[in-house]
Amino acid sequence: MIYAIGIGPGAPSYGLLGSEEIYEKADYILGSERHLEILPAAYQEKGVVPPKKLAGLAQLIESYPEDSTILYLASGDPLVYGLGKWLSEKFKGRVVIQPGISSFQYLASKVSLPMNEAYLTSSHAKIPNFDFILSLPKVFMVTDKKIGPYEIAQEIKKRGLKKVLVIGENLSYEDEKIEILAEYQVIDRQYEMNVVVILNEGFGIY
Repeated sequence: MIYAIGIGPGAPSYGLLGSEEIYEKADYILGSERHLEILPAAYQEKGVVPPKKLAGLAQLIESYPEDSTILYLASGDPLVYGLGKWLSEKFKGRVVIQPGISSFQYLASKVSLPMNEAYLTSSHAKIPNFDFILSLPKVFMVTDKKIGPYEIAQEIKKRGLKKVLVIGENLSYEDEKIEILAEYQVIDRQYEMNVVVILNEGFGIY
């Protein structure tokens, strides 16, 4: 069995309780170095940092005995732009998913922004359809180093629109940073592990 467990935005205090039994019975616990840091000392020796490419991850999982119990630690919620979908399709019938608090939910809570009717998307490894996205009143986007807050702001300006961007970096960690800016205020710099919310100008944030 493969358990995909969402560990929340990052800080252990935001991880969901109730995983202790799975940690105990797991033969292998997969996750990034950052994810494995949250493991209690008793389970550290089970930790494995898997290949980043999906083909390598599949090969690793398939190399384990079929009756193994595998635990995969995922950021946020495995089914919100995580590996939950891929795992459940690749290993059909063998995957149990336990949701965590997504970075979208965390950032929304920090600025008291309801997620009702929000559009969720990502710029990871793709070019977003900005004509569509920027026609919407409320968009949550996981971004990467190629298309991040500054690039989004430039797309807004290019279309002559007025928007508000909520930029969250390193959410839940000690160096967390949250900014609420108009598109013309977003500077060209490196943004760390970030999520962006794009709102129509005048959208109430408290």
